[in-house]
Amino acid sequence: AGTAPAATPATSPLTVPITLPNECTAGATTPVAFGSHGVLSANVDAAGTISVTCTTGAPYTISLNAGTGGGTTTTRKMAGTGPATGSTVDYKLFSDSGRTLNWGNTVGEIVSRTGTGSLETIDVYGRVPPAATTPVAGSYSDTVQVSIAY
Repeated sequence: AGTAPAATPATSPLTVPITLPNECTAGATTPVAFGSHGVLSANVDAAGTISVTCTTGAPYTISLNAGTGGGTTTTRKMAGTGPATGSTVDYKLFSDSGRTLNWGNTVGEIVSRTGTGSLETIDVYGRVPPAATTPVAGSYSDTVQVSIAY
């Protein structure tokens, strides 16, 4: 009996593709909580955060609208509830800790960044300026829409 010749294996390439388009997802935010204050005779500052994850190298922008309180992107308004219904408190949002760069949704106010592929936490700086007349005592709030474009 002889030995059988070794079989030649059949081969074929297996292609394994993936496409990763630029993409961003919004994560949790932390509020810009100004706390409790009596007379608004001086600036009241606070900060919050926006969390974003974008594809590595993806350019993206973050804009903030005027909010639901009836203000504009340069002077937003927190609306009063309960006994303060009908009253408002003015405030501003900024993209820098020095509170000089207004954060809104028009050219010059939008924040531009580049994705890192990891969760990024971006600070939002707020300020309630002194008021000529302090509004009615009560609770005030506003809701600002965060938009991420990529």
